[in-house]
Amino acid sequence: MTIHSVIIQKLLSTNAHLGRRVAAHHFKIYTYGSRNAMTIIDSDKTLICLRNACQFIGSLVRQKGKFLFVNTNSLCDEIIDQMTSRIGCRNDSSWRLGGFLTNSGSPKKFRSRNKKLHLGSTQPPDCVVIMDTERKSSVIFEADKLQIPIVGLVDSSMPWDIYKRITYPVPANASVQFVYLFCNLITKTFLMEQKRFAAAIGGAVREEEVAMPQLSDAKSGTREESENSKQSTTSSMHDENFVIPYESLAVGSDDPLETKKLLDKLVVLKLNGSLGTKMGFNGPRSTIEVCNGLTYLDLIVNQIESLNFKHGCNVPLILMNTIRTHDGTLKVVEKYSKKNVDINTLCQSQSHLVTRGQDTESYHFDPCELFRSLKNSGTLDALILEGKEYILVVKYENLGALVDSNILNHLIQNRIQYCMEVTPKTSSDFRGTAFSSHEGKFQLSEITQMPAKHSLEKFKLFDTGNLWMNLKAVKKLVETDALNLENYPVSKKVNGDEILSQEIEILAIQSFDRAIGVNVPQSHFQPIMSTSDLLLVQSDMYTNAEGILTRNTARINPANPSIELGPEFEKLSDFQSRFKSIPSIIELDSLKVTGDVWFGTGITLKGKVTITAKPGIKLQIPDGLVLDNKEIADPMDI
Repeated sequence: MTIHSVIIQKLLSTNAHLGRRVAAHHFKIYTYGSRNAMTIIDSDKTLICLRNACQFIGSLVRQKGKFLFVNTNSLCDEIIDQMTSRIGCRNDSSWRLGGFLTNSGSPKKFRSRNKKLHLGSTQPPDCVVIMDTERKSSVIFEADKLQIPIVGLVDSSMPWDIYKRITYPVPANASVQFVYLFCNLITKTFLMEQKRFAAAIGGAVREEEVAMPQLSDAKSGTREESENSKQSTTSSMHDENFVIPYESLAVGSDDPLETKKLLDKLVVLKLNGSLGTKMGFNGPRSTIEVCNGLTYLDLIVNQIESLNFKHGCNVPLILMNTIRTHDGTLKVVEKYSKKNVDINTLCQSQSHLVTRGQDTESYHFDPCELFRSLKNSGTLDALILEGKEYILVVKYENLGALVDSNILNHLIQNRIQYCMEVTPKTSSDFRGTAFSSHEGKFQLSEITQMPAKHSLEKFKLFDTGNLWMNLKAVKKLVETDALNLENYPVSKKVNGDEILSQEIEILAIQSFDRAIGVNVPQSHFQPIMSTSDLLLVQSDMYTNAEGILTRNTARINPANPSIELGPEFEKLSDFQSRFKSIPSIIELDSLKVTGDVWFGTGITLKGKVTITAKPGIKLQIPDGLVLDNKEIADPMDI
């Protein structure tokens, strides 16, 4: 019997796997199924979360952190007392008073009236460990306000409002046996770290005594090593990565079994933190209807379901939400319960907002927070345990994003750890991650958030928002804390471009041993950032089949038409009311509309069309009209 089997049997003996009758949606990532109308918690995932919690507690012990243990079950009081006495922590019971962390005035008054009551330290702890989270939700709310990390046992019926505030959740039945096992693990973690610290202190003293006669030589050697280290770091930060043409990738095998085996190594993650408020939509941007009554989320679910059905594989979908989008997404995800897709929803612990003017809908992609959220939730370890090797991260609402088996096959065959899909930049592309290219290499040194016209000469390629990463490499980066960044990008303007110093994504790329770019066709990038993009994908330019957007072959021009709608069309409701039906744009080169303009049905646009309504004038484009290379500024021009 393996050590893993012994540990799982130990967990089962504590009834840790027995949940409540109903499992909350956000808890389903930890469940194995149900039996006798009772939720069964996956012991493997409980073990992963226990390991993560103990690693975090151990890191705080090394930093001499302060802990607060919270328990309201009287049957476990003796267990908690024994644990705190062995690890040398005082069992502080001051948490029993409401406001013990956030309302310092009340406890002082309470203490003055009750002299015999002993209150604990007024300094907040570095970590709160809660044995029965549902009973002490007030402690969770107070710790969350002070941004104190929380380690807590969670069960299957815990409300989302409480669950989302727990930094290191441990899914399990909070039985007395499991609390004893949990406290035993914490005790061993404390004692092991204290033993290591004592050994390190003794070793340091001995090394200091030996090294004293050679102090001067050591100083000069250290100075040389420091200079060499700086030079190597600088050179590694400026290493260039190769861009591979998509056409040069080997075509995947025709063997169905080989294709299934390949796709079974993949998981798709959609960053779902952006709101649709800029377009007047109150909800996640991914739930806006984009074509034929389907939302972006519908399309990506349909694509993965078709992939799973066609090849008999299991490619799961993870939706990485933020606090702003999580509740809305949970309501939408319920309709996919009968789909042949495993959909898991996670909430990223932090979302770093990028606010410009009134636009508060978007957030900055932070690889560090993404990796930590996957690790802390136990998802990363669970995926590796299931045999998953690569994760495809889709950053934007990109209708052209594809689960491309040719790219996946190339990454596996060449052991690539990081791959960015890039594509040639055109004038109609939206603002995104752009970078220069030279002799087939790229270096992500700057990002242009709002490119000016001359940017097209400076930036030749740009990031489509599709990233492929090796899961084991991601795990290694998190465990070694290789992406521990404290300073986030600061915007600046250079020659009319608003530039973001891309320190985070530079280090994310350079932290992987083997990173490449794949120059994919422009059809792989069709973002939905505004109503102008909606007009394009809702027109006869595209059709949808199995979640994949296909361009109309009748279009001769290889480039998409440039569409620029004025602020009157910015909101989704205004866009829908001003177009009775979407015009035909197969032969359109460019369209620019400003002012109070209304479109009828059956309209055809060709060539370059400009429609400008002067202030106070309403322009009504009649039904069935054909506009070919036309400029309209007055009703008489129609």
